Amino acid sequence: MGPPAPIAGAADRAPQVRSMFDALAPTYDRANRVISLGLDQRWRRQAIAALGGCAQGDMLDLCAGTLDLTGMLLAAGARSVEAVDFSAPMLEAGRPKLPPGAPVRLCVADARSLPLADASVDGVIAGFGLRNVPEVHRAVGEVARVLRPGGRFVVLEFFRPVSMGARLLQGSYNRLVLPVLGGLVSGYGAAYRYLAGSIDAFETRAGFEAMVQAAGLSVHGREMFPPVAGLVVGEKPR
Repeated sequence: MGPPAPIAGAADRAPQVRSMFDALAPTYDRANRVISLGLDQRWRRQAIAALGGCAQGDMLDLCAGTLDLTGMLLAAGARSVEAVDFSAPMLEAGRPKLPPGAPVRLCVADARSLPLADASVDGVIAGFGLRNVPEVHRAVGEVARVLRPGGRFVVLEFFRPVSMGARLLQGSYNRLVLPVLGGLVSGYGAAYRYLAGSIDAFETRAGFEAMVQAAGLSVHGREMFPPVAGLVVGEKPR
């Protein structure tokens, strides 16, 4: 497969972003470990912990990618997992991580139009994927629709930084480290330049929290360490 095409500034960039992730699928996990120095796995474990008791119920792994969080949900005792992503090759790259007979359904779908019934899951987790969804407020609305009362929505993401220190740290990382290391591991430097730019184009954590609250969920959030990633937790009223 050739290199992914540059991402245009069209209103709906989803087809081009999907093509990019299709191309990155074979090297995606290795690149993540290298460019995050392994921190991505620690952050994911903290996101699973933020689900609380919801993690033992019926779960949705949104923008599931190569199924790191799906595997962690199973280890945490999830009754079932719907793993949804718009890139079939990403899901297939993660399939070997699942134990035989795991209660997981892999589903290729758009986060803005989930093929799930109303109030059908106890918890939703999304790790580093929502900033690639155009009209992300629609995806948040879908999450609110499919969550059961008392359910939690946990988002681990690279939000647009606000503080001077975070902007300097993340800006240096995005311009210097991410494209270089990501390009070396994957062979697709342009894709990692897009991923770096997608952070600057995304919401701040406060802005995203306001979006979750507008969808009817109570919400709180915090920075991870180091302060290049953030965690947002929403809860649907009972």
